[in-house]
Amino acid sequence: MEQSQTDRYISFCDIDCDKNADKLIEILDKHIECGNGHEKWQHYFSSKRSEQQRMSHDNLHFIGNQINTLYSYLKDCNDEAALALLYQLEQECC
Repeated sequence: MEQSQTDRYISFCDIDCDKNADKLIEILDKHIECGNGHEKWQHYFSSKRSEQQRMSHDNLHFIGNQINTLYSYLKDCNDEAALALLYQLEQECC
């Protein structure tokens, strides 16, 4: 039996975009809190997260707007698991 693959262009069924976005944001916040990566990224994302909260944007919206900078920061942190999750979110949800 062939295993089905999710495809956002067909349906968002079985794609948990919000849960995965929340998970990635938890990882991001932890990296910032621990002082991982270059200081410029820590300041940048601290500022952007504050802005996100003021504007009441959800985590998926935030990730969609910060894809390239998130890739750069997570590479700087050498977090392969977070990069894989970001890629999955980009492919399935953004």
